[in-house]
Amino acid sequence: MLDHVGLGFSDYGATLEFYRRALAPLGIAVVMQITKEETGGAFEGAGFGRDGKPFFWIHGGAKVSPGIHVAFAADARAAVDAFYEAAIAAGGTDNGPPGIRAHYHPNYYGAFVLDPDGHNVEAVCHKPEG
Repeated sequence: MLDHVGLGFSDYGATLEFYRRALAPLGIAVVMQITKEETGGAFEGAGFGRDGKPFFWIHGGAKVSPGIHVAFAADARAAVDAFYEAAIAAGGTDNGPPGIRAHYHPNYYGAFVLDPDGHNVEAVCHKPEG
């Protein structure tokens, strides 16, 4: 099991705002930030998570080539829908609207959005409807 993952982005401010808005419907928020002073001027970053534990880190100054796929767990299909709407409103690009992906399994309900650097971000619920 992974403890956390971190990615670099070309525009830290825009990326921070995108993920704040896109992940809010999933109950994921910034729980820690690191300043350039704390990293010796190398970068600034933010850790997103729940209950005070960051598990998804972003930082500026070092864009990772597109091709990264990050999937966030959603507790309900409505949360997947809300993630998709919030991510699009925050400037994301549609990469697969909310819906069943039966080729994975009958209850795989996901939505895909490209973030400002072109990474494929997903919210997925594995529970049956209801």
